[in-house]
Amino acid sequence: MTEHPINPSPELVQHWIDQSFRAINRYRSIATLAAQWGADTELEACCKLLELSDDSACEYLRAARRKSPSLKEQALQELNKVDMLWDTTEFGQETLNSLDTIRKALEALPDD
Repeated sequence: MTEHPINPSPELVQHWIDQSFRAINRYRSIATLAAQWGADTELEACCKLLELSDDSACEYLRAARRKSPSLKEQALQELNKVDMLWDTTEFGQETLNSLDTIRKALEALPDD
């Protein structure tokens, strides 16, 4: 298999693994982070080409292709951070169960 020009560094991959350690669906979380990174890397490469011709076209492309995350997506990202930082021995299984319940409720909401 040949190397692709936009391979993530081993450190970045480890960061994704660490960030997804406590996620309910760890593999999906890692895959999502990798897909976002790849798409962002490709977008930036396209923008560099556009910058050679027109700066406003680059800004238009970024704005059109990168929408702000929904409130649900933001809440899930924040919950993942909290979930990773809490020590299970200190907060106990009841707290972890609460986090799982909150996560399931957020995931059940429609995407805006």
